[in-house]
Amino acid sequence: MTDARIAFDHIHIISEDPEASAKWYADILGSEIAGTHETMDAIQIRIEFSGATLMVRGRRPGEEPGQTNSMRHFDDYISHDEWGTDHFGFSVIGGIDAFCDEIREKGAVFSVEPYEFLPGARIAYLEGPDGVSIELVQAKT
Repeated sequence: MTDARIAFDHIHIISEDPEASAKWYADILGSEIAGTHETMDAIQIRIEFSGATLMVRGRRPGEEPGQTNSMRHFDDYISHDEWGTDHFGFSVIGGIDAFCDEIREKGAVFSVEPYEFLPGARIAYLEGPDGVSIELVQAKT
């Protein structure tokens, strides 16, 4: 058996307006734009969170990306129209409700307001740029 193992590296998002999307992640979620470069004739912006990297890139020549997931809500059931990435999540350290109030004041829009998902675990879903769904999780301590 090999001793190779994996570790999480990054999430990669294709954006119609990568500069605006990167700014949204930095401003709303309190992250930091760590660098910008061009790869395959498209801008790539690296955004750093605690221990995680989000890459936002623009359209490459000849590329025609489709619309990303669009969420529809039927009570507590969430349905997506496409296969692929459903959402990505961030852990909230401290009070999720206060954090959501704070980012709502910055312009964040929630598709699902904070609620108790399981006993002691609260979640919320945030609408990110480019149709990206972001889950915020406050796990049981």
